Amino acid sequence: MSDHLFPLPILLFVCFLAVVIVVGIYSYQAEKKRRAALLDSAGRLGLSFRPDRDRGLAARYAALSRLHEGGDRYAFNALTGSLGGHPITAFDFHYETYSTDDKGNTQTTHHHLHVIVLTLERAFPKLMITPEGILSKIAQAFGYDDIDFESHEFSRRFCVRSPDRKFAYDFCNARMIELLLASTGLHVEVLDDSLALTYSGRMDPAKIEPELDLARALRERMPDYLFTA
Repeated sequence: MSDHLFPLPILLFVCFLAVVIVVGIYSYQAEKKRRAALLDSAGRLGLSFRPDRDRGLAARYAALSRLHEGGDRYAFNALTGSLGGHPITAFDFHYETYSTDDKGNTQTTHHHLHVIVLTLERAFPKLMITPEGILSKIAQAFGYDDIDFESHEFSRRFCVRSPDRKFAYDFCNARMIELLLASTGLHVEVLDDSLALTYSGRMDPAKIEPELDLARALRERMPDYLFTA
């Protein structure tokens, strides 16, 4: 007679299923706690909070460079309102990418970003400020040059692109460069009347207020003449 009450494959499957259930419960509880903390942050800041999936909000900002990748795109955990007199929206963002293995099976990978969008008083040319990395260096090799600045440290750490070089220099003034050099892990994009900050991963309730303050600080460092010209 076998020493096992159940065959080994069944035992392994049961153990695997138990792990999946435990991880699922933990993830659910963690997300529930995170949403409660975001709701608390929204209340302190006088913002509204909508946790549900919002494909309309995702479509509204789909022109932003990091928000038109993959499929099944939607926003969730949206905070909206006014901050320092400026309309502002922050939200988690989900999208999927797909790959096929050597057996023809499709694999789905889920990605999450979080985005903060401050609405500007007027529209501006497109501007992107992203961390310098291997992809930007490859793009430069194919002729997609970024814009260099007097600050060698800023030019080393960031890739700046815009069809309007004057606007890029006006935006990346000395005070703005100082602020950006003190920040990490963000992508800044100006598109029409949107000033957007995009971060990898979901919103961290402990960081969302400083990130919102950073968006406001970026706006405050834009020269006044940009809005009166």
